[in-house]
Amino acid sequence: MRVLGIETSCDETGIAIFDDQQGILAHQLYSQIKLHADYGGVVPELASRDHIRKTLPLIEAALQQAGCRSEDLDGIAYTAGPGLVGALLVGATIARSLAMAWNKPAVPVHHMEGHLLAPMLEERVPEFPFIALLVSGGHTLLVRVDGIGQYQILGESIDDAAGEAFDKTAKLLGLDYPGGAALARLAEQGTAGRFVFPRPMTDRPGLDFSFSGLKTFAANTIHSQGSDDQTRADIAHAFQSAVVDTLAIKCKRALQETGLKRLVIAGGVSANRELRSQLAELMHKLGGEVFYPRPEFCTDNGAMIAFAGMQRLKAGHTTGLEIVVQPRWNLETLAPVTL
Repeated sequence: MRVLGIETSCDETGIAIFDDQQGILAHQLYSQIKLHADYGGVVPELASRDHIRKTLPLIEAALQQAGCRSEDLDGIAYTAGPGLVGALLVGATIARSLAMAWNKPAVPVHHMEGHLLAPMLEERVPEFPFIALLVSGGHTLLVRVDGIGQYQILGESIDDAAGEAFDKTAKLLGLDYPGGAALARLAEQGTAGRFVFPRPMTDRPGLDFSFSGLKTFAANTIHSQGSDDQTRADIAHAFQSAVVDTLAIKCKRALQETGLKRLVIAGGVSANRELRSQLAELMHKLGGEVFYPRPEFCTDNGAMIAFAGMQRLKAGHTTGLEIVVQPRWNLETLAPVTL
């Protein structure tokens, strides 16, 4: 079975073709970073227009890369939410139109389910059940996963997501957009211990997160300590350490409360090397295992949508002719998949 995946939830156009026997046959990705850099963040209208320009050419490129035609596809999966409503509508409209023209079933996919299942694109695949830490620019979630579509949200951010806090703090440090990766590189030059940032909401029970105050703490530190290169690096190091420690503390708490020994990390922030290192050390101490996708599948991509869509297509979860997207979509409302 082969599925075409279309991802247009925010500022990256991702197209992929996944075969359940051969794996990923094609993977095309276009990033809008340069388009939004001058504005310091994503401009929704510009994002939608760029998806319109790029999606069809990337689909053509993916078909050519895979060496297949529309007749060789068994379905079309697309991100139906959550995300920017205009961007979502572009992908959904193209997917539904192609599905009707090619007489193929269309499968709406939850963006975060795509991220959650992305580690299954690798050779080393986690078995159910496991705890998933989903960390990106828009979401920070701790989820108990008992199967595909069997999700229980254990904790989430009550304000800024971890990736959003990274980008905002990077901007305060004068780094170019998107700043999360740049902040991580700057942190490598920092001195440990010069600044100590709080680990928010770790001194109380529960698994929710809050990173807005940490961003404010960073802003006040920058304002009071000056902005020479070493100070900026030291602040970046302190900020990253606080975020990573907070995520690790909450992961450990979730694993201990559930008794599970497998941890999945996914989403854009999961590519952070310090986070991967600390969670690997945590799971080694707990006698468990940690799983994550390769860096190119941490950020938004079509491969994760094609894979998630295939699981739902096999279970018969297709949609009609209507074009429906959900900018907000609770992961727990998804139907379970029984294969």
